Amino acid sequence: MLYDTIGRKESEWAGMTASQVRGVGEQPGSVLVIPVGSVEQHGNHLPVVTDTLLVEAMVDTAIERLDDVPVVVTPPVWSGFSPHHLSFGGTLSLEFAHLRATLEDIAHAGIQNGFDAVLFVNGHGGNSSLIDAVVSTVGVDTDAEVLGTTYFHLASDRIEELRTTETGGMAHGGEFETSLMLALRPDLVGDPEVRDGEPMDEHYRWGGQDLLDGGNVAVYRSFDEYSTSGAIGTPKQATAETGERIRSVIGDELAALMTAIHESNS
Repeated sequence: MLYDTIGRKESEWAGMTASQVRGVGEQPGSVLVIPVGSVEQHGNHLPVVTDTLLVEAMVDTAIERLDDVPVVVTPPVWSGFSPHHLSFGGTLSLEFAHLRATLEDIAHAGIQNGFDAVLFVNGHGGNSSLIDAVVSTVGVDTDAEVLGTTYFHLASDRIEELRTTETGGMAHGGEFETSLMLALRPDLVGDPEVRDGEPMDEHYRWGGQDLLDGGNVAVYRSFDEYSTSGAIGTPKQATAETGERIRSVIGDELAALMTAIHESNS
């Protein structure tokens, strides 16, 4: 529970005093990190908090690798833009405009504490275009540098080398997310017999195939058009070992990005 975990990391906004937050924000090249996830169905074998849990874990992994970078991480924004998952139940989704306004407000309030840069780190594919928009809407109204990334796009080439499945196997609830969850919270992963995923079957060949292949054409479909279980890909091939390797790769890349942002704004 939050009351038992907040404040265990030095960089957590929620566990700091107001003066401590301002003290970091006023340092040269300070970076405010805003993790953005979702609460949505992930098939029969993963919890609905998967995207929020994973993006927070990837940010934490990156922070552990930093050296003398003044950084503060806000509590994760746990509800994303997930209307395409609502038909399965278990999903809590904000309207696009509401989530955009929420992220803008968090960023602007954070910047008032003196931060030189803001980095949105996204953990849900359905948020990607919204994050891109917020980078512009916040960036145009502040002197701070504003950036955004979706963590599983950061090091896709290196992750491709780790996968055991073909393209499509690392889609929603597939090998990628299930491996990370097995590495981080195996107690929340269903037994192998319920790890059901289906091949990605997008009519347009230009559309996305899995988390590492977002495609060049966006098309809206309710998720029940893709899957009967709510998962796509090959979760049965997921392993904790693959998850640890993925976590290490993303942690390195995200830490390198944060360091570059700090150096650019110092």
